[in-house]
Amino acid sequence: MPTFRHGKKTAVLLNGTDMSPFLNDATTTQEIETAETTTFSDQDKTYIVGLADGTISTSGLFDSTAGASDDVLNGTIATDDNTFTVLPEGATAGTRSVLANGQLTSYEISSPVGDVVSISAEVQADGGLHHGIALNGLQVISASGVSASVDNTTATSNGAFANLHVTANTRDGATTIKVQDSADGSTWADLITFTNVSASTTVGESITSTGTVNRYLRAEHTLAGASGSVTYHVSVARR
Repeated sequence: MPTFRHGKKTAVLLNGTDMSPFLNDATTTQEIETAETTTFSDQDKTYIVGLADGTISTSGLFDSTAGASDDVLNGTIATDDNTFTVLPEGATAGTRSVLANGQLTSYEISSPVGDVVSISAEVQADGGLHHGIALNGLQVISASGVSASVDNTTATSNGAFANLHVTANTRDGATTIKVQDSADGSTWADLITFTNVSASTTVGESITSTGTVNRYLRAEHTLAGASGSVTYHVSVARR
């Protein structure tokens, strides 16, 4: 039997902000160019695959509060190196995710006389979209530890693309977050180490690794300082 999902669970993360409370639509589009190779001897057109491309389209409601939809999107359109993650099944460990790093290429505000003020935005992925899996939900942590492991059933050989989003941070010291892999689910090694997250800082970061990615993956978080908590999410796509 098919297993369908309701769109109400979708989560959208942009850099250090959970945009889900402001949005009501998210569309990820993956495309690939084709180059025609038809010759005189062919009866039908033939093609070869070219370069891949990807975009993310979102829309929702306008909120001008600091840290809300207008503040975040208006402040993002002029910057490069933005981290985007769309989770169609929700920000829950083990669910599918679509990852990208790129540019916000348009931001539109619509103000109809008889309806709510709305927003829409377009994202151009730099390096394409990556389909992966969530290693944790939007996890609130106040002590060092690890997430549950995710089993891919087999290793892969072409590296990985990982997104980190820290959406809330009251910690009084730095936080180190890593992606670790394991061949057997028992012995773990660091695969990707994100930049240390400073005290009280929210952030997003995308990192690519190369080489073998073992069967099992998990997120590790190490907290410095004496008090406070950090809310973070990591998704990883095998390449």
